[in-house]
Amino acid sequence: MATSIQLNNVEKRYGALDVIRGIDLDIKPGAFTVFVGPSGCGKSTLLRMIAGLETISGGDLMIDGARMNDIAAARRGIAMVFQSYALYPHMSVYKNLAFGLETAGYKRAEIDRRVREAAATLQITDYLNRKPKALSGGQRQRVAIGRSIVRDPRIFLFDEPLSNLDAELRVQMRVEITKLHERLGNTMIYVTHDQVEAMTMADQIVVLRGGQVMQAGSPLTLYNAPANQFVAGFIGSPKMNFVPVTLTDATGVALDQQRIEAGRPLRAQHGTKLTLGIRPEHIGIGDGPGQRLGDARVELVEHLGGSTVLHVSPAFAKEPLTVVLPGQQACRSGDLVPLRIDPADCHFFTPDGRALRD
Repeated sequence: MATSIQLNNVEKRYGALDVIRGIDLDIKPGAFTVFVGPSGCGKSTLLRMIAGLETISGGDLMIDGARMNDIAAARRGIAMVFQSYALYPHMSVYKNLAFGLETAGYKRAEIDRRVREAAATLQITDYLNRKPKALSGGQRQRVAIGRSIVRDPRIFLFDEPLSNLDAELRVQMRVEITKLHERLGNTMIYVTHDQVEAMTMADQIVVLRGGQVMQAGSPLTLYNAPANQFVAGFIGSPKMNFVPVTLTDATGVALDQQRIEAGRPLRAQHGTKLTLGIRPEHIGIGDGPGQRLGDARVELVEHLGGSTVLHVSPAFAKEPLTVVLPGQQACRSGDLVPLRIDPADCHFFTPDGRALRD
């Protein structure tokens, strides 16, 4: 049966330094939750607190309704996969998988059953007699995951497990971990700084900054309805474009002497300085539906085959913009292109970074 986790006003302090600042979070049974954020935001520290490897300075950690603050890590029913594989180089894959069960006193027949079931799940049965040095990076990471599976934990914790792999192997392994979650159904928490990993793997994403939760929700909720400018800029690749505007009336803003329709009522005082956010994939060029945003000079073109990325310098703003167009577009550096947007795709943020909602 899958396990629930609740964090109630959880804090972590090192002397006078506040690292985790009063986090409230509810992780549903069987959910795949990803902690994501920039370096130093506290995501790995929070994971280690859940694992029992770091003490909790304040608040309560609840697992299936039981308070875990003072429960030893070994008694929490948690298995953790680290960034480093940490395999025993002198042992075979089989022995690496079996070692923890042997030291825990399991019988030989039970150990063999668990090891072979884990190996079959991870498709490493053919490597059981090999030493780690004879494995690829992806195979070693599977062994590290298998070492957790054999323990039959209630919760899996992953601390940036793919950061040592090359780009192609990272894509393959994140698919395999997602499929593993679907097969096992255990509650899993995954830490990464890569928001693409977060978007493709998670049921729930928790965006952290400075030891605080900026927003928690499904990947598409964070993409379509970011709670603040930080989340809007962090989720999505390439990142969202931001342009300063001024609120002129209930449904419009001023941008470089022209009026831009907001597409909905904006509940703020007229004359307020706002930030307009628009994702690169929501900007078009040339004639077509939507509202004309203004002209921009193409500075760089990236042809990716399935899409074309333009880096442009707009006449109406100081900062450059990124535009993602579908397919293969005949654009060149130096071209002057008209930009257009759909007001329904616009996001607006207050001076303190909060998203303006209907």
